[in-house]
Amino acid sequence: MSFMYNPFPYDDPRPVNRPNIPAEIANSVITGSLNCAKHLAAEIEDMQKASSNKNIVLAMDGYATAEWTEMLNLLSQQLTAKGIVPEQKDYLDNLKSEEEINGMIDSLLEWDREKDPTLLYGKIFKGGYQALLDTAKIDKFRSELKELKEGHDGKVVVVYGNGCLIPENHDLYDLKLYFDVTPKESILRIRRGQYVNLGQKEARPANQIIRRCYYADFEMAVHLRRELLRAGSVDYYVPSDKVGGLQLVPMASLKAIFSAMASYPFRTKPVYLEGVWGGTYVKKLRNLPDEMRNCAWVFDLIPMEVSIVTEVGDKKVEFPFQTFFTVDSEEVMGQKCADKFGGYFPIRFNYDDSYHSTGNMSVQCHSNEQYNRENFDELGRQDESYYVVASGHDAKTFIGFRDDADVDKFIEEIKIADKEYKPVDYMKYISYEESKPGLQVMIPAGTVHSSGRNQVVLEIGSLTIGSYTYKLYDYLRPDLDGVPRPIHTYHGERTVARDRKTTWVRENIVQKPRTVRSGAGWAEVIVGESPLLYFTLRRLEFDKQIEDNTNGKFHVLTLVDGEKIRIRSKENPERYFDAEFMDMVVVPATIGEYVVENLGVEPIRVHKTMLKDGFENE
Repeated sequence: MSFMYNPFPYDDPRPVNRPNIPAEIANSVITGSLNCAKHLAAEIEDMQKASSNKNIVLAMDGYATAEWTEMLNLLSQQLTAKGIVPEQKDYLDNLKSEEEINGMIDSLLEWDREKDPTLLYGKIFKGGYQALLDTAKIDKFRSELKELKEGHDGKVVVVYGNGCLIPENHDLYDLKLYFDVTPKESILRIRRGQYVNLGQKEARPANQIIRRCYYADFEMAVHLRRELLRAGSVDYYVPSDKVGGLQLVPMASLKAIFSAMASYPFRTKPVYLEGVWGGTYVKKLRNLPDEMRNCAWVFDLIPMEVSIVTEVGDKKVEFPFQTFFTVDSEEVMGQKCADKFGGYFPIRFNYDDSYHSTGNMSVQCHSNEQYNRENFDELGRQDESYYVVASGHDAKTFIGFRDDADVDKFIEEIKIADKEYKPVDYMKYISYEESKPGLQVMIPAGTVHSSGRNQVVLEIGSLTIGSYTYKLYDYLRPDLDGVPRPIHTYHGERTVARDRKTTWVRENIVQKPRTVRSGAGWAEVIVGESPLLYFTLRRLEFDKQIEDNTNGKFHVLTLVDGEKIRIRSKENPERYFDAEFMDMVVVPATIGEYVVENLGVEPIRVHKTMLKDGFENE
């Protein structure tokens, strides 16, 4: 489920994956909304001719914010031209009343602004689409469709709406389509006023729609999508981000495309976000639009937020990373990892860019697994780490409290600051490390921290799917819209680790690199490893090339020094991805032995993240 609130509407054209896709698979993908409608109309006509003018029922389900109007209209045009007048049924007419649904879902959301000033948090709704259905309405709906399916009157009924493809309904349909939407586009549709939460008639403020989506609408969609695609229960998968650009991908072809992807190193398509402390480094590096005020966050590989673009013949097909991962999780991350983390990719990656910015990131902390489960019914803890990729003058990475800090006094002062707009001398309390490229800082849940001004850090974190970041102090500054930024002292006070001070930090979570293997012109070093984190942070250092082996666990490689590298399978060298500076590449578990080659002349440094040995027992 996506939990980003304001992605910048920019599509990065660079990250394109080019696995070898057989021609018959590529040719089976229909591109263009009109072409898709013509194909479906012809298929429906053929089905009727083959079965004595049998009545046909087609279902269109999809991810939250999926839109049906374009396809409904085009398909209606095409069928009518063939003498077939379709009937349309909105599946959401079978829902319970707005009051009943609000009662089920709103009661799970936090409405106390003392605890949650931005109305950000809640608990996961686990009833699924089934819990939203009115029993009498859905019984009548199913009865009518079953009766219609038995007829041979040449009728066509199109059922559309979220949840219409729950397993209980499968026998009602002759053709099943799933319309997918990338996380970024879902949020942009909400921002554009194109979506209201399931069961509601009118839209709430966008941030409240997004919150309810995270805890309910997205949650239901993610689970049903996983169930449908893993079982191959749909006839066509429909990438549906672009108006006029719908695609029809037969289910067998989708699985073939995903299988090919899982046998190659691959890169996801980033999402870029502005922020009050945003910098300029990534904006210049990746030629982001001039109208972006800055670039604070780069979601290069946050699993629930990014998508994948794959070249399929002369077409490009884009799908959410989580959709691909749903189908091929065992191949991508390995069986042990799949058993441990289920349908979720267990590590997330992004950049925080404060280079030449006006200030630091907020002083903050994150919650542990027990707190997340008890308060949000959420999966996982929120551990993080920072690796400094670039830094300017006076850059600092804040981590832990100072040895002489009075933490109770700090908490008292930040509460006053929030109420009385009174500045806090945070430097009296918060410890820091001088930032320089190569500094690795681990941030186990509860550790107070901040990325200081004038640097770019590679942030690597644990599974946590939501946004459990508690701003403790934010320098009394407004956000980009001029509104004071609220802080989260309620949760922060209850989760911050008060005993993690300078001495402990330098003995435990800011480590000196240590070599684990080396040879002529190459070495692998550990830059961060702790019993408090289930992943290990490494660096590959070489002049020409280095060899490695996934040994049944995925690796994520990031080029942090150098211009260009090739990451290729050793057994199948044609399976490769060429990465440039700051690109992040996933090496699937199934690749086994692989080689990283320097495509330039300068020395190379590649940051490597993987699960620790024995992670499945933690």
